[in-house]
Amino acid sequence: MNQIRNFCIIAHIDHGKSTLAMKEQYLDQLELERERGITIKMAPVRMNYRLNNEDYILNLIDTPGHSDFSYEVSRALLAVEGAILLVDASQGIQAQTLANFHAAKKAGLKIIGAVNKIDLNPSGLDEIIKNTSDLIGVCENEIFKVSGKTGEGVEELLAAVIKKVPSPSYRGEARGDFFQALVFDSFYHEHKGVVAEVRVFSGEINEGDSAVLIATGAKFKVKELGHFAPELKVDSKMANGQIGYIATGLKNPELLKIGDTVFFSRIPVADEKNFALHGYKEPQPVVFVSFYPEDADEYENLKDAAGKLKLNDSALKFESDSNEFLGRGLKAGFLGKLHFEITAERLEKEFNIRTVHSFPSVSYKVKTRRGDWVIINNPKDFPPDYLEVMEPIAKVEILTPSQYMGAVIGLREIFRLSDLNTETLGNTILITASLPLAELIRDFDDRLKSVSNGYASLSYEIADYKKTEVAKLEVLVAGHDVGGLTRIVHKDDLEREARKTVERLKELLPSQQFSQAIQAVSGGRVMARETITAIKKQLGNFGKTGGDVTRKMKLWKKQKRGKEKLSELASKSKIEIPARVFKELLKK
Repeated sequence: MNQIRNFCIIAHIDHGKSTLAMKEQYLDQLELERERGITIKMAPVRMNYRLNNEDYILNLIDTPGHSDFSYEVSRALLAVEGAILLVDASQGIQAQTLANFHAAKKAGLKIIGAVNKIDLNPSGLDEIIKNTSDLIGVCENEIFKVSGKTGEGVEELLAAVIKKVPSPSYRGEARGDFFQALVFDSFYHEHKGVVAEVRVFSGEINEGDSAVLIATGAKFKVKELGHFAPELKVDSKMANGQIGYIATGLKNPELLKIGDTVFFSRIPVADEKNFALHGYKEPQPVVFVSFYPEDADEYENLKDAAGKLKLNDSALKFESDSNEFLGRGLKAGFLGKLHFEITAERLEKEFNIRTVHSFPSVSYKVKTRRGDWVIINNPKDFPPDYLEVMEPIAKVEILTPSQYMGAVIGLREIFRLSDLNTETLGNTILITASLPLAELIRDFDDRLKSVSNGYASLSYEIADYKKTEVAKLEVLVAGHDVGGLTRIVHKDDLEREARKTVERLKELLPSQQFSQAIQAVSGGRVMARETITAIKKQLGNFGKTGGDVTRKMKLWKKQKRGKEKLSELASKSKIEIPARVFKELLKK
């Protein structure tokens, strides 16, 4: 154990963590990670390293940098004793740099500062080094200057990890009789079944030993174990202080929970639950979206894919849902807008399932007329009559160059920013504020990048619930409620959103042989209306050919009666809305 060092790299998004960790995008195994140039999933890897004629095992975990994936970072922090806080030499300290630093400090990790991308010879490097040293509370000469691209300074940084990061200690029973390992991630393998990524805190386990997952009580025989190189590399055993994987052979993903304890005892125990490690707490989703397969026959495949994604992403929550126009689907919970977008893309790219989804919504606390408080995640379930509503509020931290401070603060004219405070950090301004989560997931981040020319960065966490004034906005087409377009909207934005929705639908819906009324309704009141006129049939050029105009009038009246009959039938029968209409409308 004295030769083992477990550490992670934490930083703001796009500050070069993955490049420093191995080589450019080597640890980014997902196709989407390579396409977007960001880390989505934490990636563990073991390195054998020799320093001063001694051999060391370095277990490194590369972590995501976006706020939506802070739960991935929190899991990595539980599995290690140290963290490299990486700062981009051309961008300096960013919002998520601060958030990750505070999380690592709270976890009690040894934090080593490093400034990356020095090969770019950026101006203001000395100031960034000073800001980083001030943040961590160390001397400037303790901040390492490195380049993940050229390798400059990396050997010195690794030597500091070995010198400063403590070797692993026991968290569980410090006896060889009991094996305890914390599950910090998992994935599904076609032949190995559910594979748990673990950090061992006590004891030793071998292939073939019978173990149990304490939270679910699922028993299994260890099919295979090993470490990440970063591909799976088989070992004969796994012992305290090590990070690796255990193939359970279990085929049901629901049997493994992130934060659970893998337990194995060589002697009988009265109650296995007494040996559970205090570990990771599952995150609560804050953004909710319904997914429907474009092809209705793909529902079972969608359900199966969702189960496998959940195994790989413990923050995902799925439950069955249905829509009159789109059929059966799944209601899913996410930690943010990017988390939702990434999941939608993974369904298509990894499982070849194209989906249509509803508008993203947030969770509301509603006090009913009976005085009960209920949680509403689905806009369709929002009650028409209630006493009070509370919405989730995000505490946001924005770091921006001083020249853009006015433009950033000006966003409060568009979004419901409140409780603004500013703090000067050199040439950078730290702005803290409160913002309803519903506003944040709309397009706040895009607007922030726009007004700051891409220089401002954002970090956030859900802080509280506050009283609000919202209403349910429903969309009717030819008198039929289109459930998938129902939203909860703040009353100040109600008319604007209603008008925008009906105008967009008028552009997208195909014309029929009868007129179609498109209405946006709230509280029984029509907020906006548009009408798609019926397809007109050419009745002949009577005027120019000298035909009897009364004949033309008779045909017009006959056509009018036919359209009225079609319109009446349409109001009683099911309206068909193509899936492409939903996709185009929901792009916004």
